[in-house]
Amino acid sequence: MPFQIVRNDITKIKADAIVNTANPKPIIGGGTDSAIYNAAGEKKLISERKKIGEIARGEAAITPAFNLQAKYIIHTVGPAWEDGKHGEFEMLENCYRNSLRIAASNGCESIAFPLIATGVYGFPKDKALQIATSEIQKFLFENEMSVMLVVFDRKAFELSGKVFSEVQSFVDENYVKRSYHREYRGRHGKNDDLDLEEYELRYRELALEEAVLLEAAMPEPSSVFSDGIENMSLDEVIGNPGDSFQERLFKLIDQSGMDDVSMYKKANITKKVFSDIRSKKSYKPSKKTAVALIIALELPMDEAQDLLARAGFAFSPSSRFDLIVGYFISHGIYDIYTINEVLFANKQECLGTSLN
Repeated sequence: MPFQIVRNDITKIKADAIVNTANPKPIIGGGTDSAIYNAAGEKKLISERKKIGEIARGEAAITPAFNLQAKYIIHTVGPAWEDGKHGEFEMLENCYRNSLRIAASNGCESIAFPLIATGVYGFPKDKALQIATSEIQKFLFENEMSVMLVVFDRKAFELSGKVFSEVQSFVDENYVKRSYHREYRGRHGKNDDLDLEEYELRYRELALEEAVLLEAAMPEPSSVFSDGIENMSLDEVIGNPGDSFQERLFKLIDQSGMDDVSMYKKANITKKVFSDIRSKKSYKPSKKTAVALIIALELPMDEAQDLLARAGFAFSPSSRFDLIVGYFISHGIYDIYTINEVLFANKQECLGTSLN
C-alpha cells in the first residue's frame, strides 16, 4: 500500500531508501543511527558520511546503503526536544519533507522511516507520529511512492487525542464481557465447588449479555436485495441481479465527483490495484481494500454495508477490526491515516493494499 505502519527492525526492511536518524556530526550516534551503521557496514558508511560533513537539524543527505537491503540511506537530523517552543515541530516536519524530496529526486519507489527524534532526542511520540503521518500524507497526494513507518516496539507507538481515547473505550466495552467470561471460567474450573448447573446458567447469561452488547455496537445490516423480492419467482430473481461491487462502486465514485487519482490516494491503494478494479469485471477485492474504498467515498453506514455486501463481506460486531472501522464510520471520521493508526495500535491489519 502507499503508506503502511509496520512493526520491524528498520535495518531488516527492504526498500529503495532507508531513513537514518543521524547525528549532526559525521560520527556514529546511538539507537537507530548505531544500528544502521552496524548493519550497513561501519567503515564504508562513515567514510561516505564524512564526505557530507555536518547536517543541520531538519536537513537531510543521501549515501549508498552498502549492506542494507536498500539502494540508499537518507540521513536526517531531528530536533532535540525542549518544550516545543524552539522550532522543534518545524524542524521535524522538515526532516520528513527533505527526506521524501531527496528520495523522489533519486528515483526511489519506496522508503522506510523510523519515528524520527523520539529516541535520545526525546520528542514526544504522539506528537512525532502526528507530524510523520501528516507530512507523509501531504507528499503522497502529490507523488507516487510506497512509504513505510517502521516501529520496532509497539510501546514506542503512542496515540493521543480525544478520538483515540473514545474509540479505545468503545472497542474495549465490547470486549469486557468476553474478558470477564474468560476470567470467570478460569476461576471456576472442574475443581471448583460451583455447581455445574449453576455454572452453565451463569455461562449462558454471560453469553447472552455479550451477544446483546456486541449486536448493539453495530448498526443493523442493510439488505442488498431488491424490494418486493418475496413476490418474485426464483427465475425472476436470478434473471435480475443487482449491481456488482464494481458497478455500484463506480456509480458512487461518479456521484462523489472524485477522479480516479483522488480516489485511490484517499483509499491508500496503488494505482495498479485501482486500475485492476476498474478494468477487470471478475476482480474481487479483499475486505480491507473494499473498506478502504468505503472510507475514501465517505459512505454512511447503510451505504457502506451495502457496498461491502456486494463484495461478499459484512461487518461483524464480534470483530475488533470491524468495531474500529464501524466506530469511525458512525462518527463521520474518514481520515484513513487516523483509522490505520488505531488499527495498528490494536494489532489489526491496516486499510489499503498493494497486492490485492
